[in-house]
Amino acid sequence: MFDILVYLYQTYYRPDACPEPPVLMKKLAAVGFDQEDISDALAWLSGLSEPVTVVQPPSALHPSQRVYAEPEAHALGEQAIGFIQFLELAGLLGFAERELVIERALAVNESPLPLDKLKIIVLMVLWSQGLEPDMLMLDELLLSEDDNQPRILH
Repeated sequence: MFDILVYLYQTYYRPDACPEPPVLMKKLAAVGFDQEDISDALAWLSGLSEPVTVVQPPSALHPSQRVYAEPEAHALGEQAIGFIQFLELAGLLGFAERELVIERALAVNESPLPLDKLKIIVLMVLWSQGLEPDMLMLDELLLSEDDNQPRILH
């Protein structure tokens, strides 16, 4: 599923440039992706368009402190939570984007969530919101945890 998400990011500059799901399914199958992975990726992507309830922080000047519920902390793991906090402090994620990242990370049902998968989730959340990370952050999000090499699918 994550290879498909990276492929979509690399292939379609904006989410509105993606074809409708039936056409996209055919295109992804033609490229060689597995049908089950395609279905999982499209179902996961549909969650990006669902509204996430967030409570506004008291002031935009002070970043909100996120307290993770025990199931969230267990599912995400310390490394993922630390990375989310890093992105908030770096100004890449606002509170609404943070909550969407957490919600989409929990939808993966993998515990603890590996950092390389969280990075793809962050990238896709920003992509879905029409936000572009700066080049240094983009490099960080696209580097593979295993070998620090960029993810290139084609």
